[in-house]
Amino acid sequence: MTVPITPLRPEEYAPVPDSGFGALETEKGNLPLESVAVTAHLSGLTAGVEVAQGFRNPYDVSLEATYVFPLPPRAAVTKFTLEADDRVVEGLLKERGEARADYDRALARGQRAAIAEEDRPDVFTIRVGNIVPGERVTVRLTLSQPLPYEDGAAEFRFPLVVAPRYIPGVPLEGAQSGGGVAADTDAVPDASRITPPVLLPGFPNPVRLSLATTVDPAGLDLREIRSSLHTLDTTTGETITVELRPGERLDRDFILRLAFDASTSLALTPDDEGQEGTFTLTLTPPADAAATPAPRDVVLLLDRSGSMTGWKMVAARRAAARIVDTLTAHDRLAVLAFDHDVNRAFTGGLVAASDRNRYRAVEHLSRLDARGGTEILAPMEEALRLLGDTDRDPNRDRVMVLVTDGQVGNEDEIVERVGAKITGDSGIRIHAVGIDRAVNAGFLGRLAMLGSGRCELVESEDRLDEAMEHIHRRIGSPLVTDLTLSAADLDLVEDTLTHVGSLFPGVPLVVSGRFRGRGESPAIAVRGTADGEPWERTVEGRGADAPAARAVWARAELRRLEDRYTIGERELEARIVATSLRFGVLCRFTSFVAVDSRVVADGKPRHHVIQPVEQPSGWEMPMNMSAVAAAAPIRMEKASFAMDETFGGAAPGAPAPPPPPAPYMMRRTPAPDTPSQPFAQPPDAPPIPSPGRGVGPRAGGRSVAPGPRPGPMRPHPGRERQPSLDSVRALLTEELVRLRAAAGRPDQERRRYLSDLASRLRVIDQMAGGHADLASLAAELEGAERADADLARLWQRAVDLLGRLTGGAADAPAPPDSTRARRPFWKRT
Repeated sequence: MTVPITPLRPEEYAPVPDSGFGALETEKGNLPLESVAVTAHLSGLTAGVEVAQGFRNPYDVSLEATYVFPLPPRAAVTKFTLEADDRVVEGLLKERGEARADYDRALARGQRAAIAEEDRPDVFTIRVGNIVPGERVTVRLTLSQPLPYEDGAAEFRFPLVVAPRYIPGVPLEGAQSGGGVAADTDAVPDASRITPPVLLPGFPNPVRLSLATTVDPAGLDLREIRSSLHTLDTTTGETITVELRPGERLDRDFILRLAFDASTSLALTPDDEGQEGTFTLTLTPPADAAATPAPRDVVLLLDRSGSMTGWKMVAARRAAARIVDTLTAHDRLAVLAFDHDVNRAFTGGLVAASDRNRYRAVEHLSRLDARGGTEILAPMEEALRLLGDTDRDPNRDRVMVLVTDGQVGNEDEIVERVGAKITGDSGIRIHAVGIDRAVNAGFLGRLAMLGSGRCELVESEDRLDEAMEHIHRRIGSPLVTDLTLSAADLDLVEDTLTHVGSLFPGVPLVVSGRFRGRGESPAIAVRGTADGEPWERTVEGRGADAPAARAVWARAELRRLEDRYTIGERELEARIVATSLRFGVLCRFTSFVAVDSRVVADGKPRHHVIQPVEQPSGWEMPMNMSAVAAAAPIRMEKASFAMDETFGGAAPGAPAPPPPPAPYMMRRTPAPDTPSQPFAQPPDAPPIPSPGRGVGPRAGGRSVAPGPRPGPMRPHPGRERQPSLDSVRALLTEELVRLRAAAGRPDQERRRYLSDLASRLRVIDQMAGGHADLASLAAELEGAERADADLARLWQRAVDLLGRLTGGAADAPAPPDSTRARRPFWKRT
């Protein structure tokens, strides 16, 4: 039978308005999120913000829409409302499992409902269920945040996109905890909740963005307002209004810098219900104090992973070189560059920062390019080992500087392992330089806080010099150390103070906490040591009408308790929940849920869509990221159809995958039919997986927990497994298929491919618990890039051994679309 194929006339394939999944172009699109409106009011060093997200159902069935979005990591979310059909429903803050159960019950009854959850300090998820066909709904979040201040300028930074993150670990069995594109793993058990699909570059702007900021100097001498990355309109009067011009996309952080002089103060804000209240102490550094620099041990960690491609890698190299240039011959340094492996500038660890060694370090940095996956934990542990040498001179300052975009999913694993080694009297300071237009500020801020250091964010090369000046001062000695607070005529509540730390040039000390009762002349004395001599400053208190102070303190307190929980203090769970509910501030153990009493649908939503997000501005993908798949395919996850080749698709040099069926990716997931159960632990702290069993969050918020809760340390994937190829045979099969596909490449590419394969085989060998043949092959392949290496022999050696270890599993011909039909090993089957 012969069927003729003739071309369609243009009028026959014109798009249908509101057409569904697979449409190449639509007038209105079929993405549920229509608009994001941010309204901020800046007063002094505090910002009050309202975020309104507008959703619309373009389908002919009821819809549940999921949106994964960022908020400032220090913001306190205090209110949540759902608006639809001229009705406004106030959200209630509840324990997370209870809130999910309320949400699921409401959807089953056909009621409209919405839930807001925190997955990371700066990553949140909203689900809106039972949006009826053609209906528009709006959810609103109200939040407060402090503005960091340094060198005469405060900064208001509002993130607008969740960037793709590197997801390490072994995939868990069973249902995923979210609808994202990455599978949950034992290192990141909620990976599917923080990896929304990504729009293809060039996709027409799907979301209307509006952002308006009013600035009230609040008595301060405001000298200048600067903006980065966005185009603005400004109007002046008693207050100043700054607005984004129409057409901007949700693909980078919004940043305002306000130049004014800070002043020392002690603001006392009483609660409405009684004698308790919140104090905020701001202490400017002394102009007459001078610190004598101490010799330093500095370990510099530079992220050279694939996500650092382009301007970020250039800026990172410059930043690292600037740090090296500030050292003197009295200091010692080590330089560790990392992707999925660690590259060292000096084989002996810490070396004297002589002119020759500084030159060698800068020369080494200049040769680095971006490639591979983002394995931050191993280099950080090596840096801590170098700085924690028991034979070290106690008079030397110990400093770690991390330069990265922070785009990883296993933040809690890193905080747990690193935090356990730097708490107490370790004396190690950690500074983080985040380079990206959509940086993972929450994670880097947590590291800097644990290490009593600074987190500096760089969104462009123009900002780099200013940021590095701040870091240089931080690497140097503080002006005043060993700070303590002593209250007079004011009863401070024990264990409520935020971190005190030290006093550095140009950086005011800001400490907040709770007080219970005050007299007529309340004051706080700050005491410390400046250049070996006692130092003291007393600040008198005054009453203040600053309702945001309570929420900002509560957010900082919850973050502190959650980090202690992550490090191992599991008994803090009840305290975290109680603190969140008492002060009305969202955290990872609680959720806001809003349920409309009106029944609008016939049971649960019939359709489920997770909103794709923008590709972050400045990310160069997939052109320069194909090396990532070759360097570390066992770790990377596809972020969208647009990034299949970049994140685990065809190997470099192989034919490109077929075009996607739609200009964006949307993940449709069935409605969870498992009833919710109360959260025993947050999604980021599951029990240790038992062999052969996936343990972690499940649909509807359930957390399965066979056996006792974990201790303070969670083993790294594969370190305690018995030697066996069964657990890694699928990985070896995948490597053999890729190896054969790369056989036709030029010799130089094949040499680099074998060298990269060696690093992956070492990881697989570790996962298998140690296998002599794998270790031997990896050792041989490491030298593949040498000119005297026998390429043909090494290539055949790799093919033969992998074929023998996999039992010929990769010999069968692959289906035409092998990257989809074969499903990469990290994808759940």
